[in-house]
Amino acid sequence: MSFNAIILEKEEATGVTCSLKNVNKQQLLAQQGDTLIQVAYSSINYKDALAITNKSPVVRKWPMVPGIDGVGCVVECASDRYQKGEQVILNGWGCGETHWGGLAQYAYLKSEWLIPLPNKFTAHQAMTIGTAGYTAALCIERIVDFGVKPHDGIVLVTGASGGVGSIAISLLAKLGYQVTASTSKIDEAYYLQKLGAVNVIDSQTLKETGKPLQKEQWSAVVDVVGSHTLANACAQTQYGGIVACCGLTQGMDLPATVAPFILRGVTLAGIDSVMASYDKRIAAWNLLAHHLDEEILSYVGRTITLNECVEVANKMIAGKIKGRFVVDVNK
Repeated sequence: MSFNAIILEKEEATGVTCSLKNVNKQQLLAQQGDTLIQVAYSSINYKDALAITNKSPVVRKWPMVPGIDGVGCVVECASDRYQKGEQVILNGWGCGETHWGGLAQYAYLKSEWLIPLPNKFTAHQAMTIGTAGYTAALCIERIVDFGVKPHDGIVLVTGASGGVGSIAISLLAKLGYQVTASTSKIDEAYYLQKLGAVNVIDSQTLKETGKPLQKEQWSAVVDVVGSHTLANACAQTQYGGIVACCGLTQGMDLPATVAPFILRGVTLAGIDSVMASYDKRIAAWNLLAHHLDEEILSYVGRTITLNECVEVANKMIAGKIKGRFVVDVNK
């Protein structure tokens, strides 16, 4: 058996290369796993874009098949978790970094990394959500569990036109929260308003150095940007509010002070989607199944082929896209 996959390779002479290649089953089964999946769809997340473009040292083992997401049917499973023909979802677990990921027609994975595809969603819809939407759900669960209610005030979503932001806005709006969306794409305000944002602000207002404490504006924040944006979001969060941090598109640094945390009791909550427990994953996907408007998925998502992944990855790094990109690995 052979199949198509995107392969990232690193050579002294040529550096890092990315190409669509035909791979044999033996190469795939050299990965540590117990479950062979025939992949139907994958997606392009920001981490995938970093790996494909080599803009950050995401990949730690070569050669590598990128793709932190995947959905498809079980072909064979050596454990008793899944039966042949069951549809399952992969999100994270180091795939695309240390283990071959989902941007291929087949993946060989550990069964404990997988969860069943919720009945609510088709395989395509699951990848429109992908790790971005699943991460958004983890953020919102943290905010809800923290006790923030819709009447407590406005929730800020940064990086709003990206995958995490798009799904976060839609979920929050459906749950009754008022959302302010921060974006560099002010001309895309209609897109964000259709998702449910009541207000759209220019992200540039958050990207520069700000005062340690600023006007209290947000009951909670979903931040995917990091750096000065995260610092300003914390400084603007209301007394006793929470900031759910899950990204670093502006940078890994946090040029902040302790003032919001010790003077306003603000909580900064780190959200990890890569190694989250099975129970947390199921809860996040249940939240999506119960509260995400399916019509929004067709509005947010666009389908591409394996051949188009490099182009989309470059545009994603350059901040020139919005929404989600589903990869049909069989085209």
